[in-house]
Amino acid sequence: MVGATGNVGTSLIAALESDPKVTTIVGVARRRPRWEGGPKTTFRAADISTDDLQDIFSGADAVIHLAWLFQPMRRPILTWRNNVLGGIRVFNAVAEAGVPKLVYASSVGAYSPGGGPVDESWPTHGWPAAPYGREKAYLERVLDVFELEHPSTRVVRMRPGFIFKREAASEQRRLFGGPFTPRAGGVPLIPDIPGLRLQILHTDDAARAFHLAATQPVKGAFNIAAEPVLDMPTLAELLDARLIPVPVSLARAAVAAAWRLRLIPATPGMLDIALHIPLMDTRRAREELGWTPQHAAPEALLAFLSGLREGAGMDTEPLKPDRGVRGRIEEVATGVGERP
Repeated sequence: MVGATGNVGTSLIAALESDPKVTTIVGVARRRPRWEGGPKTTFRAADISTDDLQDIFSGADAVIHLAWLFQPMRRPILTWRNNVLGGIRVFNAVAEAGVPKLVYASSVGAYSPGGGPVDESWPTHGWPAAPYGREKAYLERVLDVFELEHPSTRVVRMRPGFIFKREAASEQRRLFGGPFTPRAGGVPLIPDIPGLRLQILHTDDAARAFHLAATQPVKGAFNIAAEPVLDMPTLAELLDARLIPVPVSLARAAVAAAWRLRLIPATPGMLDIALHIPLMDTRRAREELGWTPQHAAPEALLAFLSGLREGAGMDTEPLKPDRGVRGRIEEVATGVGERP
């Protein structure tokens, strides 16, 4: 499992540890965690953009590629080197090691703009103005070629919505909200931005879907998300907050200004992706994987907010808990959106 110490990886290790058919799990991460994972799990330190991966993959029944560098968004060459070139190195190592199955974490962000709901045949050209969309879309094209060149490798592309759990809240705050995001108490106001709606799911449900994809004889793409779709009025009702109408142009200008002033680490392109991605039809995952989410979308969001209030995390480098004022000062001092 490449990218084993992040949001999805930690939950997926727990799911695989509980499966009696799974005998050995090798977690690959740039930095070894203090978290042990379980008796079946060992960790290997490796950087997908530079280190030899073929030896690590040798003898595996499946490689699950979860690794993704969201930051630094202000240095897109660095994220391209890790995410795209590193992803290509992972795929090539899978072929060189003769691994029979590759499960890749794509995203709803790979999809071309649309209304929806769309199935897995919808074009995956992303939103070109955002590095995240470009990189996810590019790797979809790489896998198109990979499948033609390596027909004996069963390729599964997982396309989840936005994934949340309590223990990932501090990481996601650092990645997208930045050092000035308060620990959430009540949320008094929700911006009612036309067209903004999100499909989300709990990380444990995402892990179950990846688990099924890795251990069943399936291939192709699978959309995964929980119900209901969360639009702004639904969010306001859930959080007992007041809706404030905000035109798209004003919302984008505010995000762009905060980005230029280095108040937030996420580019305005991330808002554009959220506004343009289509809704996904998850029927194939339910019918062919036998996957149904155990948590409704509001549960996943509330778990995230709970973790945000508590500064929650885990004993891995990506998921380290919020360090309070000292940690936030370090985020500012090292550049908001300037470092991995």
